[in-house]
Amino acid sequence: MGGCSVLGRIWGVWWRRPGVRAVPKAPGFGTEAGHRLRPRGSSKRSRPLGGQPFPGLLQLENLSREELVDVLRAAVVDQKGKPGELTLFSVLPKLSQSLGLGDQELQVVQASGKETSGLVLLSSCPQTASRLQKFFIHSRRAQRPTATYCAVTDGIPATSEGKIQVALKLEHVDGVDLVIPVKSPSRKDFQEGVKRTLSHFRVVAMGSGCALVQLQPLTVFPSQLQVHMVLQLCPVLGDHTYSARVGTVLGQRFLLPAESTKPQRQVPDEALLRRLCLTPSQAAQLPLHLHLHCLHLPGMRPGEAPMKLLAPLPSYFSRTLQCLGLHQQ
Repeated sequence: MGGCSVLGRIWGVWWRRPGVRAVPKAPGFGTEAGHRLRPRGSSKRSRPLGGQPFPGLLQLENLSREELVDVLRAAVVDQKGKPGELTLFSVLPKLSQSLGLGDQELQVVQASGKETSGLVLLSSCPQTASRLQKFFIHSRRAQRPTATYCAVTDGIPATSEGKIQVALKLEHVDGVDLVIPVKSPSRKDFQEGVKRTLSHFRVVAMGSGCALVQLQPLTVFPSQLQVHMVLQLCPVLGDHTYSARVGTVLGQRFLLPAESTKPQRQVPDEALLRRLCLTPSQAAQLPLHLHLHCLHLPGMRPGEAPMKLLAPLPSYFSRTLQCLGLHQQ
């Protein structure tokens, strides 16, 4: 799989702008056999993060261009054949030089949403990128999951596992693109951009009114997993866009109309804030607890066995699990 590189960790980026996704280091999760991602080095320029309510969370606006290049270079964990890299587009030329790539162009092969931590797969080899894209497309058509996400949800799904199927569309509302569920879509709706979406979910642990959930999308749509969990009345912790669609009256949750519910900061109840040891102002900055933990890939060369890449949880994610008493079974 020449020219393919994977980002192993960058200490958890809170995605306020487009760019590369992060895989923070966290112990004790994802112990199955596979390629556990570990950094090739450490950034000499990265700044200490002590005293933050979300340990391991890197604020991009606090870094210089050189510091970001150092962090990204240290996050490259696997290079086969021609060197590859992981980058934010704004620092691609300098990062390319630091990795000895010269003028080679990179292509994003697999990535999650901009606020999601976890794996990003890039390649500097067009043939490898094409082969991997075909692999992912074929897997989706066969309804064979290739990606596993971990999520902490505010609320516990009614069933321990199952499928979430719903038609979704993108709609421009007040200057923002939002994902809206579509009931009983018509043929015209599908012609105009509505798409059927499907995800598998499994509750791994639950406690304190929250759950650790494994999610496997079988389709690709923006914010699919966040919206799917909202439809289960269990928004992802730190979802400051779609969680407002879940209302509560006398302890009972219900869905508000998506078309008329504007995004707003997620407001955990007082009991949850106490468990997380957060103030309301800190909760307003709570990172999205959705992490691309595992990718299944074909063998590196023809005839080789498939491989599995694992990314440890960000430290703030692990802290949340500890605060809530959620442990992987």
